[in-house]
Order: sequence, then structure tokens, then C-alpha cells
Amino acid sequence: MPVVSWQLVNTDAPRVSDMARTGRPKAELILSGEERETLERWTRRATSAHALAQRSRMILECADGLDNKQVAAKLGCHHATVGKWRNRFIGMRPAGLCDEPRPGRKPAIADEKVEKVVVDTLESSPKDATHWSRASMARHTGLSPSTIGRIWKAFHLKPHLADTFKISADPLFIEKVHDIVGLYLNPPEHAVVLCLDEKSQVQALDRSQPVLPMMPGMPERRTHDYARYGTLDLFAAFNVADGLVIADTYKQHRHVEWIKFLAKIDKEVPQLTGLGEQLQIHIIADNYGTHKTPEVQIWLDKHPRFHMHFTPTSSSWINQVERWFGLLTQKLLQRGARKSVTQLARDIMAWTDQWNEDPKPFIWTKSADEILESLSRYLQRISGAGH
Repeated sequence: MPVVSWQLVNTDAPRVSDMARTGRPKAELILSGEERETLERWTRRATSAHALAQRSRMILECADGLDNKQVAAKLGCHHATVGKWRNRFIGMRPAGLCDEPRPGRKPAIADEKVEKVVVDTLESSPKDATHWSRASMARHTGLSPSTIGRIWKAFHLKPHLADTFKISADPLFIEKVHDIVGLYLNPPEHAVVLCLDEKSQVQALDRSQPVLPMMPGMPERRTHDYARYGTLDLFAAFNVADGLVIADTYKQHRHVEWIKFLAKIDKEVPQLTGLGEQLQIHIIADNYGTHKTPEVQIWLDKHPRFHMHFTPTSSSWINQVERWFGLLTQKLLQRGARKSVTQLARDIMAWTDQWNEDPKPFIWTKSADEILESLSRYLQRISGAGH
């Protein structure tokens, strides 16, 4: 007869499979005041490499109590990357955020000289100019112009180029961005969304001498001087859904012409949808004074299907019709020659008709939150530039 053995089992004890896996505990990350100041400076200084600035932000967020996944989601990177630099910082403090030396031949130019070129390019200028050239920087550092060029290329520095920017001071900037981007990404039902603006003072120009056509080995050539034959104002409404454009030209851009153009839109946009409901019209426009006069408001009150949405001040980039104006300038106006305003108006309307034969809407991809977050990072980046 077989022997049966019995074993007492504690059914109240937790099983291994029931125990939560907490993972490896993370070392606590605490910053001294000096370390925090250093990291914040690295995130703002123009001389900081993008990678170093990003790593500094990771450590600052970790020190504020966020875990690796939360920091990764906030900064748009992988949580393993955050973990790597977190551990490097805990082990080596700020020095751990710098790249380790790479194997291979020792560079011919010392890191100190490369750093001097970069810092001097960003934080100083020659005595006789507003910016450095390869030749002037070569004389300043004792390196060759070709070496200066390679360093600038490696660090994406282009002293000869300058760009412009302007930050909107509109107190309702956030609300207006959400409103307009919402129209782009989630347009209302039974409605069309139109981006309106004027391209004012479009000039009818002709060169003082005939244009010489392009030839093999020789570009098209034109005289630097020209004759003016008058100006006109172009009004355009860009349909964000299908790219169709309603346009007209006027001699001026007062509120009278604005009302005339709104009336043209009211006439050309169908009154009813296919289901028999009134088709609403949402207008995106800038804050130009003629768009808000009492006469315009009276007209809008009489046409309740029109709904106005104004862009933030100094934010023409958010109005899609500006992109269409750019294409018009590039493809028609920039190199054209016309001897009268009548000919200019005829060419613009012909180009618009040709556009409408195969219209192309502009696809808006960024949400309002993404735009505001990107702007916040940019402001943070430039707020400490040079300090």
C-alpha cells in the first residue's frame, strides 16, 4: 500500500505570481544649488550643443520627481535614454552628461581650439564687421580657412546668414491659437473654413531694358532698375478643405473693399448644404483695422452665417492664405514684367483660375498644444542666450 505524505500549505501567504513586480529601485537624484544652476545654464546658452541641453533637461525633470517614462514622454525621447543619462549623472555628476572620448586617431586640432572657434563665433564679432567670415576667424585663431569651414559645418554655424522673428504679445494668443488650429484639424459640420487676407500694393513693374533669355552656361539676365506702372490690392479667400481660392483685385484696401469681398464670398459660397441646411462660413483673418470697423460689423450682423476668427497679432504664419500668396509671388509675380495694372490684374486672376483647376489644400499637422509647447521651448532657449 503506497505511503501518502501530507504537507501543510499556508493558503494565506502571497504567491510569487501575485506579487507586483516593482523593478530595480532607482537611485535618488538630488541636485545641489550649484548643479541646478549649471544644468539650467546649459539648457539656455546658445553655445550648448543640442544633445547636452536635452540631457540637462532630463536631469532637471528627474530631480523634480518625474520618473524615466514621464520625462521621456515630456521631452519626446525613449525612457531607456533617460535612464542612461540619469545613471551617468548619478555616477559622475555634470561631467557624466558629456560624450565619452571616441576611439580612433587623435584629432589634429585640440578640443580647446575647436571650442574657442565655436564660442568666439557665437559670442563675439570682429572689430571691423558685424559677423565673422572664414578668413577673419582664421586670422583670429591661427587656423586655416578650410578648418574653420569644417568646424562651422560640424556645429551647423552660418555666421553669414541672419533670420528674423517676432514673438506675439497678444494677451489672447493661447486662446486664438486653439481656436484657429481647432478649425483646421476639426472643422465644424455644415460649414466651410476660409482663410482671408489682402496682399496690398502689388506693383506692376517692367524692366528698363528687355530681359535676356537663359542660354547654356548663362542664366536669365535682367536690369537692376525698372519702371513702375501702378499698384493694386489682391484679396483672397483660401478654402482649407479643398484648396479652392476666391480672389478679386481692388484699387485700395479700405473697409469698403473688405465688405465688397465678403459679399462676393457670400454670393459664390452656396447658401445650403446637400441636406438643405444653411452652410455656415468661418472666416480666419488678421487684426487689420478695416476688418473690424462698425460698417463691417453691421454687414456681419445682417449675414449671420459668417463667423469671424482673428489670428493673434504678429502671427501671419497661422493663416494658410499667406502660403498661397507666397506661391503666387514665387511662380507669377517675382520675375514677371507688366506695363499696366490692368495686365497685372488679368495675369493674377488667370493664375488663380489655373490654380482652381487643380487646387491643393495645405495639410495642417500640428495641434495647438504642440505649437505652444514648441514655442515654450524656443522662448526658454533664447531667454538665456549669451548668458
